[in-house]
Amino acid sequence: MKTLLLVRHAKSDWENPALEDFDRPLNERGKRDCPAMARRLLDKNINIDAIISSPAKRAAKTAKAFAESYDLKKSRLQFKEELYMAGSAAFTAVIESADEKFESIAVFSHNPGITDFANELTNARIDNIPTCGVFAIKINTDTWKDFRNAPKEFWFFDYPKATG
Repeated sequence: MKTLLLVRHAKSDWENPALEDFDRPLNERGKRDCPAMARRLLDKNINIDAIISSPAKRAAKTAKAFAESYDLKKSRLQFKEELYMAGSAAFTAVIESADEKFESIAVFSHNPGITDFANELTNARIDNIPTCGVFAIKINTDTWKDFRNAPKEFWFFDYPKATG
C-alpha cells in the first residue's frame, strides 16, 4: 500500500504585479500556514518519505517548509518542471517515476491542475484545494509505476481554515 498527498502551494504574494507568475513568493499567511499544516499532519502521524514539487517559488517554499518540519534530507526533496501548471498526465508521470523505496510521497503543485487531478483519482469530489490544502489517497499497489491502474481510496482532505 502506497500513500499520496497532493498539496497545493501556500498563499502567494501579489504585491508586485511586475513579477512573473513563476517567481511569486509566499505572503505572510502562506509562511505561517506551511509549518502549521505540516505540524497538523505530523500530529496525526501522517508519514511523508519524500517530496516532489513544482520549482515555482511559492510551491518550492511550501515544499521546503514541509521538508524541514518532517526533518527530511535534501535528497528526499525533488523539483520537477512538469509540475508547474501540470495537467493529469504530468502528475501521473511524476508519480509513476517516484522511487519505489518511498511508501508515502507528497506532491506540491498548483491550481487548477491539482484539484482537477485529485477529482480524477477517487469518488471523492472537492470544488477546490485551497492554498496549503492537502488531499490524500491510499493506493493499493506495491509499486509507483503501477499507480495509473491501481485501485485508489480517498484518505483525507485538510486545509488551513478547516476546523475539527
